[in-house]
Amino acid sequence: MADARRQLRSGTVVLGGMGLLAAALTACSSDPDKRCVDRDSYNLAKGYKVVSDKNCTSTKTSARGSWYYGGSKKGSWVEDGSFTKPRKASGGSGGSGGGHGVSRGGFGGGKGSSGG
Repeated sequence: MADARRQLRSGTVVLGGMGLLAAALTACSSDPDKRCVDRDSYNLAKGYKVVSDKNCTSTKTSARGSWYYGGSKKGSWVEDGSFTKPRKASGGSGGSGGGHGVSRGGFGGGKGSSGG
């Protein structure tokens, strides 16, 4: 009887862990955090004024909204972000244009190492 309870508990832990993993992967692959801001509202102490998303999706030329990515929101203001949409990370490409991939460290991993 105790073995059956132990198996049931361990199965619940595995299923719960898989749910957490799925939620984490979904969060990592979603679009970056973005807010619609008024570009003309910049304040050195506060950042940009957050406005309704309608101002960024409207086709009217009078709308002043622009998407602002990342940053930290304080009340109805946001700062420390960018108007440039960040690119999604591509796994394993390394980011530098050399085409050498990711350099992995370790013992004796480079030229001239002493091997210690």
